[in-house]
Amino acid sequence: MKWILLNGQCIDAADAVVSVMDHGFLYGMGLFETLRTYRGSPFLLDRHLNRMAAGCRLLGIDTDTLPNQEEMRQLIGDLMKANGLVDAYIRFTVSAGEDVLGLPAGAYSRPNQVLMAKPLPESPGQLYSHGKALQLLSTRRNSPEGPVRLKSLHYMNNILAKRELSSYAEAVRLHAEGMMLNSDGYLSEGIVSNLFFVKNNQLYTPDMACGLLPGITRGLVMELASAEGIVCTEGFYTWEDLKQADEIWLTTSIQELVPVTTLIDGSGDITVISGGRIGPVTDKLLRLYRQQTGGYDENNNL
Repeated sequence: MKWILLNGQCIDAADAVVSVMDHGFLYGMGLFETLRTYRGSPFLLDRHLNRMAAGCRLLGIDTDTLPNQEEMRQLIGDLMKANGLVDAYIRFTVSAGEDVLGLPAGAYSRPNQVLMAKPLPESPGQLYSHGKALQLLSTRRNSPEGPVRLKSLHYMNNILAKRELSSYAEAVRLHAEGMMLNSDGYLSEGIVSNLFFVKNNQLYTPDMACGLLPGITRGLVMELASAEGIVCTEGFYTWEDLKQADEIWLTTSIQELVPVTTLIDGSGDITVISGGRIGPVTDKLLRLYRQQTGGYDENNNL
């Protein structure tokens, strides 16, 4: 990642700086979105920008300078070209900007915007056929910043969870994701993912009241399921519910729908899900999702 866009200006990443008085740095007042492109086109860009704008309004960050869809598409295209990327992992960050040392009651009128692009991560060859592991963590999901969790710069909870995950040898060997429960012991979300599971042909996902981020991919998957007549129930579920599931998958904007075929609890006990392979509901919704991206042919190949 040689070049980034800072407030619309393309500069060397090594020279990109914001003030120590930026309240994103001082108090974590800021938001970010991560998304990916398919054949150069950013997917679900409108939803990401709408969530960003809604979050900024909640935090009192001025939205007048935020790029619209067309402007953002141009910015992303220019940045990818500068970095020699055909497709990319995109991160758009908005911080509150400079203000006084202290906690202001007023709005932030001079936010900083940072756009970054890097190559998409390579996925293991059997990730979408044989799935991945999910490690139960003791680190609990913290309470949301406000009425709903924002994709904010307050990421200490996730980093602590990632550090815990790295302490489990089997989880590291299997490249597992970590699963956090909320303070009441209910399933919340992964470190960087939302959770779905199937039992007796019924689809379930944790309720937003469990403290999870309402992910963009999560929302689209629920819409796709509904269109297929698959009712998705949001509720309060436990790790034991997950162990009894017929299928499990995780959703992220970068990796789409990832099957989970191995559960690892805190004592290291392992439960195999769906016979160690992607289940039929997961497979169906993954194919429907990929049809939406415009980046796959009729055989779901890139």
